[in-house]
Amino acid sequence: MLIAPSLLSCDFSKFGAEISRMDKAGADYMHLDVMDGHFVPNITFGAPVIKYVRSFTEKPFDVHLMISEPFKYIDDFCDAGADIITFHIESDSDPIKTIEKIKARGVKAGIVIKPKTDAEAVFPYLDKLDMVLVMTVEPGFGGQSFMADMLPKVKALKEEIKRRNLNVLIEADGGISESNIAQCIDAGVDVAVAGTAVFKAENPAEAIANLKK
Repeated sequence: MLIAPSLLSCDFSKFGAEISRMDKAGADYMHLDVMDGHFVPNITFGAPVIKYVRSFTEKPFDVHLMISEPFKYIDDFCDAGADIITFHIESDSDPIKTIEKIKARGVKAGIVIKPKTDAEAVFPYLDKLDMVLVMTVEPGFGGQSFMADMLPKVKALKEEIKRRNLNVLIEADGGISESNIAQCIDAGVDVAVAGTAVFKAENPAEAIANLKK
């Protein structure tokens, strides 16, 4: 199990220091949520901010684009230092063209599905992907409650990935904590995005270690 702290839960006034803190605490990835105020009802940060904080760690930047037209901005986020870019299948961009543009830049590509989207929507693209991100909350805001009824989608994806002998990671994002991470692992999650469970912990290193256990 890999742990990707969600920077959405960090202290933005100390963005770089917060990334360094998570690095030292044992994070595997840094999960960066980009929101445009259109695809989701919130605005966070864009490529210039990601480029600025890239130097604070060598850990992979896992950039989750919650934006309406991700295709238009792929080069910006690749230039900013993204190692993985995930975009929503529900967005307005063509999935194949967007995946190909990400891959052409030497960056790993992933598709994200909202709670109301079926796992099968991703099946046609699985052989082109490095990751599938299953949202376990409605995207747009941090601190929401985990939706356990999303885990059957994880199981369906894992079964299809195994059936086709593909090397695709499954990531889950939203409300993940010590109380539910075992369910995620059992369902087939490879990467857990954790926000408040890590950033609000008195000892983030201990919190990450406990999640991995």
